[in-house]
Amino acid sequence: MIKNLLFDLGGVIMDIEKDRCVEAFARLGLPDAPSYFGEYSQKGPFMLLEEGAITTDEFHRSLREDIRRDVTDAEIDHAFCQFLIGIPPHRLAELRKLRENYRIYLLSNTNPIMWNSTIRDEFTKEGRMREDYFDGMVTSFEARSLKPDEKIFRYAEQHLGIKPEETIFLDDSQHNLDAAARLGFHTLLVAPGTEFATLLAAEEIK
Repeated sequence: MIKNLLFDLGGVIMDIEKDRCVEAFARLGLPDAPSYFGEYSQKGPFMLLEEGAITTDEFHRSLREDIRRDVTDAEIDHAFCQFLIGIPPHRLAELRKLRENYRIYLLSNTNPIMWNSTIRDEFTKEGRMREDYFDGMVTSFEARSLKPDEKIFRYAEQHLGIKPEETIFLDDSQHNLDAAARLGFHTLLVAPGTEFATLLAAEEIK
């Protein structure tokens, strides 16, 4: 019996666009900006920040060394947050509706810069807080591990108190879903152009 729905954030709940972020950092003067951003994961200091291996201050210093000119923390943060487009209000309503019958959790590869600014703010559109939509949340920088590593899924199991066999994991990366499936999670791919509520309804989850 499915009791839990475990959501990825970017590409599932929140719309994202990598190219906006790449272009913003290129304008700041980051050499070869596209090389830092993969389709589903980051590289260099961006990856280290997401996995909690460096602090925000260390990230800022590292970027300034690469850019080789005087840029402020705020300029770096603004460029980074261009990755995020936003959360359509109907998805917030869908999360609330699903929570009437299931426990709703979040498992996201993210970083403290986005998490404590744009991501937090996007969840206030209905006059609520981010914490009002979930029964528990796990971020990569807090877990010190990135999807698809087994470690972050095991951390989520323990931290959230969930069992894989009772949980559907929704993600926009098949690689992440395959890793979760090997650990016993049910999985659902939220491909570009699809809505998680429609996919869940097809599985009689609503």
